Amino acid sequence: MIDEIIELALKEDIGEGDHTSLSCVPEGATGHAKLLVKDEGVIAGVELAERIFKKYDNNLTIEKHILDGSKVKHGDIVFELSGPSRSILATERLVLNFMQRMSAIATQTRSVVDLISGTDAYLLDTRKTTPGIRALEKWAVTIGGGYNHRFGLYDMIMIKDNHIDYAGGIQKAIERANQYIEEKKLKINIEIEVRDEQELDQVLEIGKVDRIMLDNFTPEQIKKVLPRIPSQIETEASGGITPDNIRGYAETGVNFISSGALTHSVNSMDLSLKAVFK
Repeated sequence: MIDEIIELALKEDIGEGDHTSLSCVPEGATGHAKLLVKDEGVIAGVELAERIFKKYDNNLTIEKHILDGSKVKHGDIVFELSGPSRSILATERLVLNFMQRMSAIATQTRSVVDLISGTDAYLLDTRKTTPGIRALEKWAVTIGGGYNHRFGLYDMIMIKDNHIDYAGGIQKAIERANQYIEEKKLKINIEIEVRDEQELDQVLEIGKVDRIMLDNFTPEQIKKVLPRIPSQIETEASGGITPDNIRGYAETGVNFISSGALTHSVNSMDLSLKAVFK
């Protein structure tokens, strides 16, 4: 999937050719460039950058000075790039676009992971990602120290409020989900969202789920209901969670905390690829 993303992005940007470089830069010319950090945070996308360079032109060579997941500051040099000048220019913006966004996500994730450090809660991302580049954004979450929730609609049955309403209630939704898994011979988990204690009671009466998402529960409400949930059923807190209150959620004993803000509300890290002359 990552190679497909790269191929599509190159096609989108280069099209029939990089006419500026083709017209201005002599064929066969070689160059050298450095990726400079003009911001602070956690760098992400170094491995992706190398993959892009090699995919576009195997004659490009990268010397990495800082690896994915490292904290960076203004003035740091992440890597140096050498090879055909036209190829450097053709891949420059694509690499920067991806790395700036991935680094922003990794930085945001690390800041939240630090807030819940020392607790047993795992920080999860969501499907609130940029269409087409989910693989990269979820990769960035793991670089920042978070964990991936389901990747898409195909690797988990996640019964949310609309599914329950369309199915005709919690019991029917759970029973149909279990029957579907059995008939299709699937090896995927079932998670169900509950919006209040009444819905939780219904789920606990039926069972047959692997995880319960406590949606928009307060930390106090979670502490109250957790003792009633069997240990074999995982628990997840979601909704209304902010950097100011996430520590309180983590200290309830809930297994997972999911946050869409890891991917949908970030500001790109300021990076620059500059030509240099030795």
